[in-house]
Amino acid sequence: MALATALALSTFLVPAQAADKLNIALELPKPEHGPYHRPYVAVWIEDAKEQPVKLIELWREKPDWIKDLRRFWRKTGRSDQALVDARTGATKGPGKYQLSWSGDDNAGKAVAAGQYLLVVEAAREHGGRNLVKQAFNWDGSAVEIQVKAGSEIGAIQLSKGAK
Repeated sequence: MALATALALSTFLVPAQAADKLNIALELPKPEHGPYHRPYVAVWIEDAKEQPVKLIELWREKPDWIKDLRRFWRKTGRSDQALVDARTGATKGPGKYQLSWSGDDNAGKAVAAGQYLLVVEAAREHGGRNLVKQAFNWDGSAVEIQVKAGSEIGAIQLSKGAK
């Protein structure tokens, strides 16, 4: 009976846990002209005062060029090398990528309900730069936001079910 109860409870817990995650669908486009170099990309969350809360992803090749992600460099890159090293992955080519944020900060603590910003910054050698900031509420309500594509960052979709 205890196993059946545990299984029944886990069935109810899974949807609630899934609703507590902000899903981020991010696309990197391939330019139609010129040489292609994979972009450096940083994805992070800021609070309503535009202070960094959580570094979700950082895709880079060589450390010297991370300064081309100007906002990221000013906010986090130059001051928290350990965090940058811990979250860095290889650059990615054109395609669609799925990321998520579970509502925690860089220390692993749950954030308070309120308004936050998803920030995505991309810079590409012999290419351009894009900075996208999208506000969203982290308060238990559902989120469905489409963000328009730019030259270095394709369409972004944010989604989260209600608690």
